Amino acid sequence: MRRSIPAIILLLASQAPAQFGRGGGDWMTIGNDAQRSHWVRGDAKISPQTMQKPGFEMVWKVKMNMQARQMNSLTPPALIDFYIGYRGFRTLGFFGASSDKVIAIDTDLARLEWEKGFGAPTSSGTAQCPGGMTSSVARPTFTAYPGAFTARGFGRGGAAKSGVGEPFEGAVTLKPAAPPPPPPPAPSARPGRAAAPAPNPFARAPQYVHAVTADGKFHSMYLSNGDEPNPPVDFLPPNANAIGLILYGGHAYVATVNGCGGADNGVWALELQSKKVTQWKSTSGNIAGTEGFAAGPDGTLYVAAGNELVALEAGTLKPKSSFKAGSRSFTSSPVVFEYKDKDLIAAATSDGRLVVLDAGSLGNATPLAQSEVHSKPGFAAGALASWQDSSGARWILAPAAPEGKTGAIVAWKVVEKGSGIALETGWVSRDMAHPLTPAIVNGVIFALDGGSSSGNAVLYALDSSGKELWNSGKTITSFVRTGGLSAGGGRVYVGAHDGTQFAFGFPMEH
Repeated sequence: MRRSIPAIILLLASQAPAQFGRGGGDWMTIGNDAQRSHWVRGDAKISPQTMQKPGFEMVWKVKMNMQARQMNSLTPPALIDFYIGYRGFRTLGFFGASSDKVIAIDTDLARLEWEKGFGAPTSSGTAQCPGGMTSSVARPTFTAYPGAFTARGFGRGGAAKSGVGEPFEGAVTLKPAAPPPPPPPAPSARPGRAAAPAPNPFARAPQYVHAVTADGKFHSMYLSNGDEPNPPVDFLPPNANAIGLILYGGHAYVATVNGCGGADNGVWALELQSKKVTQWKSTSGNIAGTEGFAAGPDGTLYVAAGNELVALEAGTLKPKSSFKAGSRSFTSSPVVFEYKDKDLIAAATSDGRLVVLDAGSLGNATPLAQSEVHSKPGFAAGALASWQDSSGARWILAPAAPEGKTGAIVAWKVVEKGSGIALETGWVSRDMAHPLTPAIVNGVIFALDGGSSSGNAVLYALDSSGKELWNSGKTITSFVRTGGLSAGGGRVYVGAHDGTQFAFGFPMEH
């Protein structure tokens, strides 16, 4: 008996558990998660073992219909690795273009799914206030630490094997082989700490991708076609320089920098149901870094501005506590991570160091730990990355300008020292003209050298010791200044300044 496609989809939906979807979840916002870790916990194709074999390469490139504004071009995509819509199964990436446009690409087939323009301003802007769309687009996420990688999922998982007779596995072509390496240890359970719910691709509720446009309005678009069921909401002053859009707990949050469009430097919250806008204004200086802020597992926002790192209450943005760095200022957005049952915060400072703070005692006069000087004073690190390797060791990675190098990625290990912790120097990468924040995918560190305005960007794959496993050579034909990397579903994405989007991975059969 033949079954129709809708009937098959309904049958799958009736049997699918909530754990469908791959790894620690999709890349939902700039930095991947609410903590801005830049860490994809697991992947069915990318691993230190597979990267030592031939096959990882550029799988497609697409020249987007857009124009760069100053140094802004394409933002790293928000991703959905498994979406069922009226067009069938899709794997989608949602890109923000500086010309005030959101573009959806089928990332399996490198095919335009939809695009939606909002009318870019006619002025060219300035380096500090470029205008257009400045923040990445985002999908709603959770603030709990993402869980450990599981092998369940669809698509690029390698050769299929029989799933007949195994409940909840779906069709045999949908069951991937387990990834080669063991997953990193899961975060320890703590009272009151819930794991992030796994996304359910068969959920009936509409799914959206969100953006803040040059006129300051907040948009909610259907994933499937970009349509907006409701009018956009007034959020920011027009022509504000917005960074770090994220959605969780019924609110959207974004930071504004450089005083563009008359917007105060600070953090803004939009309550999605009531449309109420709340603002926290920085009194210590400009917001540091490229990602605005990071969120702890309880939803608290941590933002660095001038010489102060402030904890803000979710929703209300009321200050809860703060740390002052004295005569030095912060040069990166914070990253939040768990270590020994504590929530820790790391950020870079203008004297070329990293500081680590305890979120539970942020008001202490001294950091929990700080690194040796690893970068020339005043270097703008932008954002940090943090991950945990398969042995359980916690790492922090930072773009830097070490002595004797134009730029590099520096790795620090968090270690126990007496009754506290310390930062132990791990490794320093090769020289880079313009290092951007790396992304870590299943134990592989992808580091992007943005290149110079007269040279091309290069993507590098490194193992946990900093050893180079692969590089893209001359494949990327332009430079990268803003944005950086996004990753998931066996792919790593790089958006170049000339509007060309590159996807790197292991080729798959269609």
